[in-house]
Amino acid sequence: MGAVIEIENVSKHFRLYHEPVTSLKERFIHFGRRTYEEFWALRDVSIEVAQGETVGLLGHNGSGKSTLLKCVAGTLRPTSGHVRKTGRIAALLELGSGFHPDLTGRENLFLNGSILGLSRRDIAQIFDEVVAFAELEQFIDNQVKYYSSGMYARLAFALAVNVEPEILLVDEVLSVGDEAFQRKCLARIEQFQHEGRTILLVSHSADLVRRICDRAAVLDHGNLVAFGDPGQSVVVFRDTLLKGGLGVPAEAIGQPEIVSKIRFTRVDIDYPDPLREHLYPGEPLRIRAHFETDEPLDDIVFALTILDQQNTHLLGTNTDVMGCPIDAIGTSGEVVFDIDQVPLLDGVYKIGIGACTHDGGTIYADREEKDFFAVMNSTRNEGLVHFPVKARLGEDEPAR
Repeated sequence: MGAVIEIENVSKHFRLYHEPVTSLKERFIHFGRRTYEEFWALRDVSIEVAQGETVGLLGHNGSGKSTLLKCVAGTLRPTSGHVRKTGRIAALLELGSGFHPDLTGRENLFLNGSILGLSRRDIAQIFDEVVAFAELEQFIDNQVKYYSSGMYARLAFALAVNVEPEILLVDEVLSVGDEAFQRKCLARIEQFQHEGRTILLVSHSADLVRRICDRAAVLDHGNLVAFGDPGQSVVVFRDTLLKGGLGVPAEAIGQPEIVSKIRFTRVDIDYPDPLREHLYPGEPLRIRAHFETDEPLDDIVFALTILDQQNTHLLGTNTDVMGCPIDAIGTSGEVVFDIDQVPLLDGVYKIGIGACTHDGGTIYADREEKDFFAVMNSTRNEGLVHFPVKARLGEDEPAR
């Protein structure tokens, strides 16, 4: 598939003025003296996004993520380089951007719809669906200056996803609003993915990028420092945050080297009963991770992690810790993790699979939180962990 977004050597330059000149007198006073500093928000960034691909943009505050997205949307012009796009674009760049505070929600929908290239008839056809998605039927004829931030987000997102875009640009909008609305947004994003639409997403949430993106790019002070597998990009992203926070050179941090020698092609979850896709507390579970390599490896450890939906670390282990050392692997195969009894109650739990050298100095692969298993609590017990408790009535013993 060809690229529908081509970002070629894009740089963006700004001038940061520290002493704004507001009068003719000040111009004479500052004549010949520079009152600004040069700031490069982006430097020679090149990324291609294929048709139907979801790509995440990660980076610290000020790394250039939003600037790059605005260059793609066309609201900013690159200082140098080129951006080429194919298809209708819907952009969610800022919360309620383009909304006029003195207009009602209804009026803003027609105004913004026309900006997105829709006719009045087109907007009228999708109007009810947009309002229903935003859950703003009661407030649609109120001025938007009286809307809460969550209402702004719902209206902006509802319009953008209902104009049938071929390319959707999203800047942190999925982090706004209540939990129910965030779930609705993610469901619509996943629907777009199944329909083969292209999505470019800016987020600070590494977990979200790992979950929904096919690839991820990492920006650091305007430079592209990684672009590839989401799990590996997240590792680089966290590495840049650590370096920036500590202010130490990279060689002093001692991070493991990332060498992509193993590819996990899929992970199979084998439940006790093949007719149901969940298990009951205390039942066994088998996790089979299929892998491929370019060459045989003789220094390999496979790791397993399990987390709940709040990212509480429930299990972290590997084949060395379990006393099951692996001497070597060929160019394909599977690693099987057998859990005799899953001591968990009701919930959906995330699985992470990784591979590294025995000393942990080199990471071969890191497949995080793309796979899940479900536990259904068939009892009235409450909590997170299943304790196989038994009770009986005993005779009262006299105190000693």
